[in-house]
Amino acid sequence: MRKWIWLMLLALFAVAVVGSRGSTFFEQRSSPEIVQSIPVETPQPQPELKEVDSTLQVSTDMLLAHIQNLNFQRYTTTERSRTRTYITTELKKFGWKPKLEKFTNGVNIFAERVGTNKAAKAILIGAHYDTVAFSPGADDNASGVAVMLEVARLLGSRPTSRTLQLAFFDQEEAGLLGSQAFVKKTARLENLGGAIVMDMVAYACYTAGCQKYPAGLPISPPSNKGDFLVVVGDTEHLPLVNAFQNLEKNKEKSNLPAVLTLPIPLKGILTPDTLRSDHAPFWYQGVGAVLVTDTANLRTPHYHQPSDIPATIDRSFFTGAAQIVVNTTTALLEKNEVLATQPAT
Repeated sequence: MRKWIWLMLLALFAVAVVGSRGSTFFEQRSSPEIVQSIPVETPQPQPELKEVDSTLQVSTDMLLAHIQNLNFQRYTTTERSRTRTYITTELKKFGWKPKLEKFTNGVNIFAERVGTNKAAKAILIGAHYDTVAFSPGADDNASGVAVMLEVARLLGSRPTSRTLQLAFFDQEEAGLLGSQAFVKKTARLENLGGAIVMDMVAYACYTAGCQKYPAGLPISPPSNKGDFLVVVGDTEHLPLVNAFQNLEKNKEKSNLPAVLTLPIPLKGILTPDTLRSDHAPFWYQGVGAVLVTDTANLRTPHYHQPSDIPATIDRSFFTGAAQIVVNTTTALLEKNEVLATQPAT
């Protein structure tokens, strides 16, 4: 009984971490370009990354260039079409063959690079590309899109055992519509071993107490500052969550941001706010998925605001977050183990 009480307390923390996301409906409206006219405080930078395998090292310049090129509201039909043009053009530069998958009120982008072991299930990387009205969404979620494009650049031509899939979801902010449409293609899910979904991975704060927490947290936070990533996963697929934990054990060698992993029991039924991003539809199809996030409104004051602009991005933290995703994805792609928790015998 005490074990379940502990799990429930842990799940309640995750509610606050990923709450208030992607469930608000907005009226369609046009808007002018959003420019960087809002004054913001420049966060104190983290130390630069130490040496990483040069063939898999993310480019800070390319990450920030994607953020800048997506510095416009991505809410209306026209704006989201413009975004798709940018994403597909970039993917083609890296040798991918993206496909547009239409659904009611939206269009997802899908691409894959086949692995060397056809029997090994694929790993999918995902992020939504739309925004709420009146926000250019630099962190929410141009940051996730930018990391995906770096994954595409670094791993697109790298032979790995597993197949690598990319999914750019539309209409997350309208209620996870894109990811819900994606998982309805059940035949494709049969060969999917796990999904890594990013939603806000580029904001950090370095003042003591700037990171908010719910009361009674049953675990020790990695910091009293907002300088770490959170990875939320379901307890039925712990190996996928643990892939980030294993990376964390070697963090001192790379100087990457700390990672806090949060396994959620019962597919979030008792903690519905943990289901409000694009990982959730995968959980309910029995596919392991994790949400990688900077904790959104528990950290950044720019959440869903016009002030969510490139100037608020922390380049060192963003680069580190991207490197963590690339490193974890690479490790998963090169393994053939099942990524679901094995039943007790």
